[in-house]
Amino acid sequence: MTSYDVALLAGVSQSAVSRCFKPGASVSPATHAKVMQAAISLDYIPNAAARSLITRRSNLVAVIISNLANLYYPQVLSDLSQQIARQGKRLLLFTLEREADIGKVLCDVWQYQVDGAIVAACLSDEQMAEFGRRDVPLVLFNRSPREHAVHAVLCDQGEAARLLVSRLAEAGHRQFAIIDGPGDSAVAQERKAGMLDRLLTLGLPAPIVVSGNYDYASGGRGLRKVIDRLGRVPDAVICGNDIMAIGCLDTARHQMGIEVPLQMSVAGFDALEASGWLSYDITTLRQPVQKMATDAVAMLGELMERRGGIAERRRYCSYLVEGSTARLTGAQPYFGMMAAA
Repeated sequence: MTSYDVALLAGVSQSAVSRCFKPGASVSPATHAKVMQAAISLDYIPNAAARSLITRRSNLVAVIISNLANLYYPQVLSDLSQQIARQGKRLLLFTLEREADIGKVLCDVWQYQVDGAIVAACLSDEQMAEFGRRDVPLVLFNRSPREHAVHAVLCDQGEAARLLVSRLAEAGHRQFAIIDGPGDSAVAQERKAGMLDRLLTLGLPAPIVVSGNYDYASGGRGLRKVIDRLGRVPDAVICGNDIMAIGCLDTARHQMGIEVPLQMSVAGFDALEASGWLSYDITTLRQPVQKMATDAVAMLGELMERRGGIAERRRYCSYLVEGSTARLTGAQPYFGMMAAA
C-alpha cells in the first residue's frame, strides 16, 4: 500500500497524507483522523527510505561514543534519543572500543548519509574538517574542539578537578593519589591535568598517579599500586570516575581494612547512580548531562536548518555531591563556570 491508496480511501490529497506522517506539519484534526483511520485499515506504513530520496534527508542523527566512556552515558543516550525524536529524527548509535578508533567508525557514518552528528570522542582537526567537507553538521559532546571552529557543549573538567583538590586540601589532606582514566580519553586527561595543576599551585607533595581503565577492577588495583609505591595509605585518592572510586572503596574497606574517610578520603567524578547508594555514598561531581543533551540536540537542529554560522561553545558547571567518603570543609554547593564562547 502507498500513500496514494491512503489518500484515495480517506478522500484527501496525497500531500495531506504526507503531512499527517511528518512531525510538526500543519494538518487539521479532522483530516488527521481520516488519514489515520484509512492507514490503519490498509495497514499502511510510511517508507522512510523512499521519503529520504525525495527530501534528500535521511532523518538520522549519528551519535558516537566510546565503550569506555563515563557510565552516566546510558542516561545521556536516553535523553539524546528523546530530544532527537522530538525533531522527527532517529538516533543512529556508533560505539568505539577506544576513542582512538574514531577513524574506523567515521567510514561507517558516511555510508548512512546522516543529517548530523553528536560526537562524544576526540576528533583530529582533519576529521572535524571532513564533517565540513561532507556538509554534515557536527556538535561535540563534553569534548573541547580546542582551536578548531566547531560547536560544542561541555563541562570545564580541569576547573572542576582543581576545585575538588582545593576542598580536600582545605580539610587538611596533603598526600594525594590519582587513579587516572584511559590515556586516550580527553575527559580523563583534562581532569588529571586540573588536579596536577592545583596541587602544584598549593605547593603540596607530588601525587602518586596510576593508570586506570574506567572500570571497577581499576579502582582496587590502582589503590594497591598507590600504597605499594607510597609505602603507606595516602590522605586522599581521587578517581577518574565513580566506578573506579567504588572499586577503590570496596578494596580499601573489605580487603585492606582501611577506614574511609577516617584514614583516607575517596572521591570520584560523574555522580553515577550507584555512587549515591547507602553502602557507597561517594563524594563526587555531577554534571548537568540532561541539560547538556537537550542543548546539544537543539544546537544541532539549528545547524541542520541553517548551515554555517559562528561556532558556539556552551560550558556548564559541575555540582559537588558531598558524600560520606571524603572529609570536606566549607559549604560550596557547586563550582565551575557557565559561559558561552
